[in-house]
Amino acid sequence: MKLTRMVASLAAAGLMTMSMAAQAADMSAAQKKQVQDVVRDYLVQNPDVIIQALQGFQQKQMDQAKKTIQKTQDTSPQYADALFHQANDAMAGNPGGKITVVEFFDYQCPHCVDMTPVIDGLIKNNPNVKVVFKEFPIRGPMSEIASRAALAAKEQGKYFEFHKGLMESKQEPLTEEAIYTIAKTVGLDVDKLKAAMKSGTVDQQLKANYKLAQQLELIGTPAFFVAKSDVAKTSPATAIVFLPGQVDAVQMNQAIDKVSK
Repeated sequence: MKLTRMVASLAAAGLMTMSMAAQAADMSAAQKKQVQDVVRDYLVQNPDVIIQALQGFQQKQMDQAKKTIQKTQDTSPQYADALFHQANDAMAGNPGGKITVVEFFDYQCPHCVDMTPVIDGLIKNNPNVKVVFKEFPIRGPMSEIASRAALAAKEQGKYFEFHKGLMESKQEPLTEEAIYTIAKTVGLDVDKLKAAMKSGTVDQQLKANYKLAQQLELIGTPAFFVAKSDVAKTSPATAIVFLPGQVDAVQMNQAIDKVSK
């Protein structure tokens, strides 16, 4: 007897019994256990059903992720100004570079940490590239504290040094003590830093980044957008390359070559 027929039979028997007893429509504990036992025994005898269900679920998740990635790619020019020309963005590399790489990241994201040498190499080896950092703390309160501290470090002209210090920290997970120790190590005035972390400027920057990430339907970090620095919202979709997740130097340079043409 197939599972559906067995469950249907048990359910019908239960309903009939409950009807005769003028009880509520809910199954009794004994009846629920009976159905659960049948289902359990069926799955034990047919484990391939579980595997097939998991494979089907994974495929649906992959298909949905591909659709989301494509949608982000297609709609990215609409947000070109916020991506590439937003005021107060932290940056490194050549301020006048003809190519801009935008990174959304979280200091507690291991893949973002792994991208640090790739970004460093990009800045050192390509003098025509500007990197824009979009603080996107999505891994809890400590991530937000780290991002606030990094944005506040801009006031003292040490954003990139502090950013690298946080990314290269061996402290896992990050703590407030570790964050401020790194700040002191790179030459920041910690008292001034703490005061600046509460500023409206930092609040506005984080809110703007969250809003932009939501509009772009980003599903995680890191996330990169590559385009010519003069890209505009009227540009075609192909003018921007969206790279979701961790990539290597080859993939990054391929994206740069593509938008440079």
